[in-house]
Amino acid sequence: MNVVSKNRVLLVNVLIVLCTIIFSCEKNNEKGIQFLYRAVNDKDTALLRYSKLEDNRFFGQYEIMYGGSRKDSGEIRGIISGDTLKGSFYYSSYGGGVLKRYPVAMLKREDKWLLGKGIISIYMGIPFFLKTEPIDYSHPEFVFEEIKQ
Repeated sequence: MNVVSKNRVLLVNVLIVLCTIIFSCEKNNEKGIQFLYRAVNDKDTALLRYSKLEDNRFFGQYEIMYGGSRKDSGEIRGIISGDTLKGSFYYSSYGGGVLKRYPVAMLKREDKWLLGKGIISIYMGIPFFLKTEPIDYSHPEFVFEEIKQ
Protein backbone atom coordinates (compact mmCIF):
# COMPACT_ATOMS: atom_id res chain seq x y z
CA MET A 1 0.00 0.00 0.00
CA ASN A 2 1.47 3.34 -0.97
CA VAL A 3 1.47 6.57 1.05
CA VAL A 4 -1.46 8.13 -0.86
CA SER A 5 -3.68 5.08 -0.20
CA LYS A 6 -2.78 5.07 3.49
CA ASN A 7 -3.64 8.79 3.76
CA ARG A 8 -7.02 8.20 2.06
CA VAL A 9 -7.84 5.35 4.41
CA LEU A 10 -6.86 7.51 7.39
CA LEU A 11 -8.94 10.43 6.10
CA VAL A 12 -11.99 8.21 5.58
CA ASN A 13 -11.65 6.77 9.10
CA VAL A 14 -11.36 10.26 10.63
CA LEU A 15 -14.45 11.42 8.71
CA ILE A 16 -16.43 8.39 9.89
CA VAL A 17 -15.48 9.06 13.51
CA LEU A 18 -16.36 12.77 13.23
CA CYS A 19 -19.74 12.02 11.62
CA THR A 20 -20.51 9.49 14.32
CA ILE A 21 -19.68 12.01 17.07
CA ILE A 22 -21.72 14.78 15.43
CA PHE A 23 -24.82 12.64 14.88
CA SER A 24 -24.69 11.06 18.35
CA CYS A 25 -24.41 14.50 19.97
CA GLU A 26 -27.48 15.71 18.06
CA LYS A 27 -29.44 12.66 19.19
CA ASN A 28 -28.40 13.18 22.83
CA ASN A 29 -29.43 16.83 22.70
CA GLU A 30 -32.97 15.82 21.72
CA LYS A 31 -33.26 13.45 24.68
CA GLY A 32 -31.09 15.46 27.08
CA ILE A 33 -33.36 18.50 27.36
CA GLN A 34 -33.52 19.63 30.97
CA PHE A 35 -36.83 20.43 32.61
CA LEU A 36 -37.05 22.60 35.73
CA TYR A 37 -40.08 22.62 38.06
CA ARG A 38 -40.90 24.24 41.42
CA ALA A 39 -43.65 23.48 43.93
CA VAL A 40 -44.68 25.38 47.04
CA ASN A 41 -46.78 23.97 49.88
CA ASP A 42 -47.22 26.40 52.78
CA LYS A 43 -43.63 27.10 53.94
CA ASP A 44 -42.12 24.13 52.10
CA THR A 45 -40.60 24.43 48.62
CA ALA A 46 -39.49 21.64 46.29
CA LEU A 47 -37.31 21.93 43.18
CA LEU A 48 -37.20 19.28 40.48
CA ARG A 49 -34.74 19.27 37.58
CA TYR A 50 -34.61 16.27 35.29
CA SER A 51 -33.54 15.16 31.83
CA LYS A 52 -35.08 12.51 29.64
CA LEU A 53 -32.69 9.74 28.71
CA GLU A 54 -32.89 6.89 26.24
CA ASP A 55 -35.41 4.08 26.78
CA ASN A 56 -37.98 6.28 28.59
CA ARG A 57 -35.74 6.89 31.58
CA PHE A 58 -35.11 10.11 33.45
CA PHE A 59 -32.39 11.42 35.74
CA GLY A 60 -32.09 14.64 37.71
CA GLN A 61 -31.89 16.57 40.94
CA TYR A 62 -34.63 16.92 43.57
CA GLU A 63 -34.56 19.16 46.61
CA ILE A 64 -37.15 19.78 49.34
CA MET A 65 -36.67 22.76 51.65
CA TYR A 66 -38.76 22.61 54.82
CA GLY A 67 -39.60 26.13 55.97
CA GLY A 68 -36.05 27.33 55.43
CA SER A 69 -34.75 25.37 58.44
CA ARG A 70 -33.75 22.06 56.81
CA LYS A 71 -33.67 20.33 53.47
CA ASP A 72 -33.47 16.98 51.76
CA SER A 73 -31.47 17.08 48.54
CA GLY A 74 -30.17 14.51 46.12
CA GLU A 75 -30.79 12.81 42.82
CA ILE A 76 -33.92 11.35 41.33
CA ARG A 77 -34.07 8.69 38.62
CA GLY A 78 -36.48 6.21 37.18
CA ILE A 79 -38.76 5.52 34.24
CA ILE A 80 -41.28 7.56 32.28
CA SER A 81 -44.45 5.64 31.53
CA GLY A 82 -46.90 7.75 29.52
CA ASP A 83 -47.84 10.68 31.76
CA THR A 84 -46.18 9.24 34.88
CA LEU A 85 -42.69 9.49 36.39
CA LYS A 86 -41.86 6.57 38.69
CA GLY A 87 -38.53 6.23 40.39
CA SER A 88 -36.44 6.74 43.49
CA PHE A 89 -35.19 9.79 45.32
CA TYR A 90 -31.66 9.25 46.67
CA TYR A 91 -31.03 11.99 49.20
CA SER A 92 -29.18 13.17 52.25
CA SER A 93 -31.23 14.72 55.03
CA TYR A 94 -30.22 18.21 56.09
CA GLY A 95 -27.90 18.36 53.08
CA GLY A 96 -25.48 15.75 54.47
CA GLY A 97 -25.17 12.51 56.35
CA VAL A 98 -26.33 9.04 55.37
CA LEU A 99 -27.73 8.53 51.87
CA LYS A 100 -31.39 7.45 51.94
CA ARG A 101 -33.75 6.14 49.26
CA TYR A 102 -37.46 6.96 48.89
CA PRO A 103 -39.92 5.94 46.14
CA VAL A 104 -41.41 8.75 44.05
CA ALA A 105 -44.37 8.81 41.64
CA MET A 106 -45.59 11.88 39.77
CA LEU A 107 -48.53 12.27 37.41
CA LYS A 108 -48.60 14.95 34.71
CA ARG A 109 -51.81 16.98 34.52
CA GLU A 110 -52.15 20.20 32.49
CA ASP A 111 -48.36 20.80 32.31
CA LYS A 112 -47.95 20.24 36.06
CA TRP A 113 -46.53 17.28 37.96
CA LEU A 114 -48.59 16.00 40.91
CA LEU A 115 -46.61 14.19 43.63
CA GLY A 116 -48.40 10.94 44.46
CA LYS A 117 -48.80 9.14 47.77
CA GLY A 118 -48.91 5.40 48.24
CA ILE A 119 -48.31 2.59 50.65
CA ILE A 120 -44.58 1.96 50.95
CA SER A 121 -43.07 -1.43 51.60
CA ILE A 122 -39.42 -2.39 51.98
CA TYR A 123 -37.84 -5.47 50.45
CA MET A 124 -34.16 -6.19 51.02
CA GLY A 125 -33.63 -2.61 52.15
CA ILE A 126 -35.25 -1.07 49.05
CA PRO A 127 -38.44 0.95 49.59
CA PHE A 128 -41.13 0.83 46.88
CA PHE A 129 -44.83 1.51 46.41
CA LEU A 130 -47.03 -1.58 46.74
CA LYS A 131 -48.41 -2.54 43.34
CA THR A 132 -51.58 -3.94 44.91
CA GLU A 133 -52.59 -0.47 46.13
CA PRO A 134 -53.12 2.50 43.79
CA ILE A 135 -51.01 5.63 44.09
CA ASP A 136 -53.17 8.58 45.13
CA TYR A 137 -52.75 11.84 43.21
CA SER A 138 -55.98 13.49 44.44
CA HIS A 139 -54.38 15.49 47.29
CA PRO A 140 -50.71 15.94 46.33
CA GLU A 141 -48.23 17.33 48.82
CA PHE A 142 -46.56 19.20 45.95
CA VAL A 143 -47.85 20.42 42.58
CA PHE A 144 -44.84 21.20 40.38
CA GLU A 145 -45.06 24.01 37.83
CA GLU A 146 -42.46 24.49 35.13
CA ILE A 147 -39.97 27.33 35.51
CA LYS A 148 -39.08 28.82 32.14
CA GLN A 149 -35.32 29.24 31.92
